[in-house]
Formats: sequence, C-alpha cells, structure tokens
Amino acid sequence: MRVRAAGKLKAADVTTEEYPGFATDMQAQFMALATQARGVSHVRETIFENRYLHASEMSRMGANIVVDGNLAIITGPTPLSGAPVTASDLRASASLVLAGLVANNTTWIDRVYHIDRGYEHIEEKLRGIGARIERVI
Repeated sequence: MRVRAAGKLKAADVTTEEYPGFATDMQAQFMALATQARGVSHVRETIFENRYLHASEMSRMGANIVVDGNLAIITGPTPLSGAPVTASDLRASASLVLAGLVANNTTWIDRVYHIDRGYEHIEEKLRGIGARIERVI
C-alpha cells in the first residue's frame, strides 16, 4: 500500500468537541501528524484535562510542541528521532506508534499494554502494510 498526500502537509488548528465535532480520541494521533506538517498547528483540548502526556514523549523524539493549559502548539515539520518513550494511555500509545513510524532510528515504547486495550495485533497489521515494527518481550 502506498499513501501520498496531494501536496505537502499544512498546519491546521483543531478543537476537541463532543460529537459531531473533532473527537478527543483522535487528538493525540492528530498531534503526531502535525509534527510533520508545515507551519504552526494548534490543538485545543476541551473535553479532558491532562490529556497531553504524549506531548512530552514526542518532544523527546524531537517534536516542537509547547503545551499551555489546554492548548498545544506544534511547529513543523520536525524530523523525529527514535527514542525510548512511555505510553500513558490508549490514545497516547497510538500517537507514539505513529511518531515512531516516521522517526529515524528505533523508537522503544514502554507500557504497550495500553495499546492492546484498543488495537488488537497492531504490530501485525502495520507490518502488513510495510511498517518495520515488532513487539519485544
């Protein structure tokens, strides 16, 4: 499978809202995408407090993310480098997997049991579309 954008990724602003708005469950994954977009993206979390634990982990990978209260400011594109990171919840886990897929070198994600609560056999599925990912026990 090959996926291509029609052009370069551009920054965008999102605010989490109740249905049918932008789902808070996609906020962390969007933040991973925003690290690769040109410009400054803003993510405002209005549903849950402290839902930006993944931001510091992405920053360890080289992401340019500043959190101010319920607002995250992401400047990109930023080349990410593999690093040891810790998953704090299901959504953060998914975002760290996505960030790891675009990062140079190896990313080690600790506490992957969070991923297993929502993504059955994620590593097998991602390998099926060409990702270099494995579960290390």
